[in-house]
Amino acid sequence: MDKDQKNITRKKFLFWGVGLSSILALPAFLRFPRREKNTKTVRMLTQDGKLVEVDVTKITGKKKKIRDADIHTWVNKKSSSL
Repeated sequence: MDKDQKNITRKKFLFWGVGLSSILALPAFLRFPRREKNTKTVRMLTQDGKLVEVDVTKITGKKKKIRDADIHTWVNKKSSSL
């Protein structure tokens, strides 16, 4: 009978140990990525000669190539608003 009680307490110990360690490890998997507070910017000139600062993340990376027709309509819209 004494041996049965040891097995039960050993099982309880392992059960609680595994449960507690999994609960403590859970926040490491649920951590959200931190955002950079200081953003890097680059100074660029526009077509009309204005100096603007652009966020580096906006100009780097894989993007779709713009079509020629879109460029022409964009230039026409910008020049007509001046």
